[in-house]
Amino acid sequence: MRLHHVQVSCPLGGEDAARRFYGELLGLPEVAKPPALAARGGCWFRGPKVEVHVGVEEPFRPARKAHPAFVVRREELDVLADRLADAGHPVAWADDLPGYRRFHTADGSGNRVELLAGP
Repeated sequence: MRLHHVQVSCPLGGEDAARRFYGELLGLPEVAKPPALAARGGCWFRGPKVEVHVGVEEPFRPARKAHPAFVVRREELDVLADRLADAGHPVAWADDLPGYRRFHTADGSGNRVELLAGP
């Protein structure tokens, strides 16, 4: 078994904020949704080993506890933290997971997102 994708939600019209966060800031390329699903709104992103689906949900409430966690190379973690902070996203470092450096942030809709680098 392996994970195929993770889905997070955005409010109606939240696709541009998702594109900025997942596409521009995290560097995940956007991919076309299948035509039957495209009518629902939202957008999808796919990297070499990760896929994120952003779906429109009304009423919308950001996920504050549940979250995707993206593993990045150790040398990329500080660069991403700086890039996100410069773009106005919160960066909260956590040192409670032995062997990992990590921080939490929020995507353009306020959903919690974790980025971490392992040993």
